[in-house]
Amino acid sequence: MPETAAPSLALGFDISRTRALLRTVPEHKAELAQLLSRFPEGRMVDLLAATVPFDDFVAGIEVLATWPDPEGVVWDASFQTLVEEMLDTAESAAQFLTGGTDEDSLSADDLDDVLGDRWWGDLTTFQRRDAARLLSLRHGANFSVPGAGKTRVALAVFSALRERGEVSRLLVVSPKSAYEAWHYESGVCFSRPLDIQVLGSRMPDSADILLVNYERLGRLQFGLADWLNAVPTMLVLDEAHRMKLGGAGVYGAVCLALGPLSRRRLILTGTPAPNGAKDLENLLSFVWPGHGRRVVTQAIDGGDLAQASRALRPLYTRTTKQELGLPPVDLRLRMLPMPPLHREIYDAMVGRFTARAEASRSDFDRLGKAVLRLLMAATSPALLVEGATRYEPLSFQVSPLDIPEDDQLFALMRKLPSYEVPPKYEEALSIVATNAAEGRKTLVWASFVRSITTLEHLFEPYHPAVVHGGTVDRDEQLRRFREDPDCSVLISNPATLGEGISLHHVCHDAVYIDRDFQAGRFLQSLDRIHRLGLPLDTVTRITILASEGTADEVVAMRLAEKLDFMGRILDDPSVQILSDLEEEPAFAAGMDAGDLQALLKHARHTGTRSPGF
Repeated sequence: MPETAAPSLALGFDISRTRALLRTVPEHKAELAQLLSRFPEGRMVDLLAATVPFDDFVAGIEVLATWPDPEGVVWDASFQTLVEEMLDTAESAAQFLTGGTDEDSLSADDLDDVLGDRWWGDLTTFQRRDAARLLSLRHGANFSVPGAGKTRVALAVFSALRERGEVSRLLVVSPKSAYEAWHYESGVCFSRPLDIQVLGSRMPDSADILLVNYERLGRLQFGLADWLNAVPTMLVLDEAHRMKLGGAGVYGAVCLALGPLSRRRLILTGTPAPNGAKDLENLLSFVWPGHGRRVVTQAIDGGDLAQASRALRPLYTRTTKQELGLPPVDLRLRMLPMPPLHREIYDAMVGRFTARAEASRSDFDRLGKAVLRLLMAATSPALLVEGATRYEPLSFQVSPLDIPEDDQLFALMRKLPSYEVPPKYEEALSIVATNAAEGRKTLVWASFVRSITTLEHLFEPYHPAVVHGGTVDRDEQLRRFREDPDCSVLISNPATLGEGISLHHVCHDAVYIDRDFQAGRFLQSLDRIHRLGLPLDTVTRITILASEGTADEVVAMRLAEKLDFMGRILDDPSVQILSDLEEEPAFAAGMDAGDLQALLKHARHTGTRSPGF
C-alpha cells in the first residue's frame, strides 16, 4: 500500500499544552517561517516546527488562509475543539458588545433557580445582578470595588455552573492574603462544606476548590495545566491586576497560557487598568483569548473614553462605591515645605548644586540616579544613609542642633536627624496624637521599611502596631490594633497590607507618608478602612502628605492621570474624584521644635488618652 503523505502543516498543542505547535515538512520550511513572521511572540523550536502563544494564534488565525496547501493542513482533534470554543466565545462576546443577548442569558430574578440545593449564602441586589450577568457571559470579569463581595459572587457562579454540569471544580489564583476570604465564604455559602485546599507539594485529586498564589505559578505551570485538563474546571484570577503585564510578566504569561485550558474563566479586581489601556488589554485577553485585546484597542483608539466605556461595559460587571451606599471619604492633600537643609540636600540630588554641595557632587549624583531614592529623600534624605543595621530607625534630636555653616553638605546629611525633623513625620505625629486624644485609631502608610521603623520609634507613646514584609507576627500586630485600646496607630506599607484585610470597623483615619506610581495599589490601600458595612454617619479621613518641589509632586500628577483614566473607562465618578485632590494647610504648620518636644514629653508621661491632649 502507498504511504500516506505527511501533512504540509500539522496543528496541535506543544508539550506544555499551553502553546500552539505548528509542524511542517522540508519542502514547506520557507512557508512556515513566513507564517511565523505574522506572530510576533512565535518562535522556531527546530528546523521544521514552531510554537505560538495560544492567544496570539487564535487572534491571528486568519493568516492560515495564506498557507499554499490548504488541503494538507491537519488539526489535532483536541486542539481544534479548543480553538473552535475560543472562536465561539469571541463571537458570543461580540454579540454582547453590539447590544445583543445570548440565548442562555439569565436574569437576577432567576438566579435562585440555578444555584442548586447546596447554596445558602445571602446575596445582595448588586451581587445577584453581577452573578446573573457573569453566568450569561460564559467567561467574564468582575471589576467591582473592594468590599463589594466579589468572592461570594464568584462562588455563586461556580455553584450554578456545577449544578448545570459544566464544571466540576474550581481553581483560584490569588494572593495569600485572600485565602482567608475564600475559606470563610465557601464555609458560609454552602450547606455542606466544600473541600477547599491550598496547593502544596502535589496536585490534589479531591479538591472542590484549589487555591494557589501568583508567586508559585511559574514553577507549577505544567502541573496546573494537567489539573485543568483532567476535569472540567472553572479558573478564577482573584486580584487579577497582579497579571496586568500579560505575556511580558511571569504571572501574566502563565495565566494567559492556562486560561484556554479551563472550561470557564473569571477575573476579579477592583483596579483593572491601574496604568492604562495595556493593563485592560492583558486582563481581557485572559478572559477572551484572541479577542479581548482587540476589543480594548478598538474601543479606546478613538480617544473618547466615555464612548470607550460604553463600548466595553457589556463585557464586565462593576459595583461602584455609590451602590455600596458608603459614606463619602474626606480625602486631603497636604503640601509641606521642606526645611532649609533638607531642601539643599534634595536639590543637590536632582542636580541643583549650591556652592557647599559642589564638594560632594559625585556623592549626590550617585544618590539621585534612582527614582525610589528621590521618593525616599522627599521624606528625609537621612533614610538613605546606612545605619548600624539595614532598617535602623532614625533618631531625631529634639530640640535640633544649629546647622554649622562651614561643614560639607554630604557630611551634614549623615547627621541630618540632629538638625531637622522631617515635616512629614511632624505632621503624621500631630495627626496621630490628635486622633488618639479623641479615641480614634490611625493607619499610617509608608513605602519604605526604614521609614516604618523610624515612625515606630517616633510613635512609641501610642503603642504602635507594625506590619511590613519582614514582620513575623503579622496576625498578632493586627489583633493588637483591632482590640487593644492603647494601640492607637498601625504602621504598614501598601505592598504588604494593601490587599486582603478589613480595618473599617476600628479605624477611620489614614495618613500616607509617601506614595509610589502604582495607582491600583493606592486604591486597594484606601479600601482597607472604607468598605461595605460602614454606618452612614462614619467620617473616614484620608490625608496624603507630600513635600513641595519634589518627586512627590510627580507621583501625585501621574496617579491623578491614571485614576482619571480608570474612572472614565469604568464610568465610575468615585475613582475620578480621587484624581483631583483638594489641598489644605498643614495641620502642624505652626509646630516648632519646642512644640514637638512638649508633645512627646506630654504623651510619654500622661498616656494617649489625656483629656488635655
